Amino acid sequence: MEIREMSIEELEARRLELRTVVDNATEETDLDAVEKEIRSIIDEMETRKALEAKKNEVRSLVANGEGEVVKKAEREERGMKDIKEYRNSKEYMDLFAEYIKTGNDEELRAALLTTNATNGTIAVPDMVYDIVKTAWDRNEIMSLVAKTEVKGNLKVNFEISGGEAVIHTEGSGAVDEEALVEGIVTIVPAFVKKWKSFSDEVMSMRGEAFIQYIYDELAYRIIKKMADALIGQIATLPQTATATSVSANKITSAPAVGTVAEALGQLSDEATNPVVVMNKATWSKFKAAQYANGYAVDPFEGFEVHFNNSLPVYDTATTGAVYAIVGDFGEGALANFPNGEEIQYTFDELSRKKEDLVEVLGKVYVGLGVVADKAFTLIAKPETV
Repeated sequence: MEIREMSIEELEARRLELRTVVDNATEETDLDAVEKEIRSIIDEMETRKALEAKKNEVRSLVANGEGEVVKKAEREERGMKDIKEYRNSKEYMDLFAEYIKTGNDEELRAALLTTNATNGTIAVPDMVYDIVKTAWDRNEIMSLVAKTEVKGNLKVNFEISGGEAVIHTEGSGAVDEEALVEGIVTIVPAFVKKWKSFSDEVMSMRGEAFIQYIYDELAYRIIKKMADALIGQIATLPQTATATSVSANKITSAPAVGTVAEALGQLSDEATNPVVVMNKATWSKFKAAQYANGYAVDPFEGFEVHFNNSLPVYDTATTGAVYAIVGDFGEGALANFPNGEEIQYTFDELSRKKEDLVEVLGKVYVGLGVVADKAFTLIAKPETV
């Protein structure tokens, strides 16, 4: 029987049973699995207590004539299967909006606690997940990058050099052992932060409107900064791998038919899904080359073109500057979120009180790294004649 289908009495009995398993554990006991189930049971029990408290609050509102919540009260009576609907209700979003404005109101916390209650984690409305997901998806770089959630610094091995496999026929000599040389990239997480000041008028917004405005604006800016930082790492990769850094080949070529094809030829065999990245203003130079050839050839070789304006415009770039990148971001780049992808917010209503402004800090803890050798080719500006 699944946890959500068990009664409170059954959950408590199961918790006590598992505690007995822990107390009498042997070497064969999978303590991690047992502890995980215990935590899930405790979380479920706390969730139900929090929901019951909220239901009592709703009943109180109904008793005092708050007619608009009657249907909500009736839905909550059906039990935990409505928790998702509850988190997306107007009442919950109003409470959640007020909670993120204060950040420490215990009454609001008690009303909002749902999942991971033992860790004091507030479940956000589904619309918040949608906002952050949309911010990821609409960012042309971070939507391509592999993501993990590993605690602390993440060390990733990569191959600097190694021998090829051979075909061994019966009776032939022994196969030579591979001379493998590896390096290790260490991805160290740091906070990506964005401050923004909001007027009292914004802070007076209620519920869904406030949540939409805050999360949408800061999530977009934070994810964009991450993309710019990753592009900066790739553009400065060395051309020879070291024990602590992968490398990228570099070509020096102006935007022309054949430039992207030349860059593609410098990628490793593992870079199987390459894309092209450049400033939007540089894109027009490649299109001009296509026009000059009467549209007879695609200068991007059929690959998707993504834009990142932290790369310089070709016309104004200095000689030798990297103005475009060809590579496989899924293979070659990694974003590690030790605390999860959730963006955290802190509100400061005091520092700029005289200006009637509230400062909001959005932040996410993330490590960005390039983890595969020759997964990218850098295209640099040649010396102008």
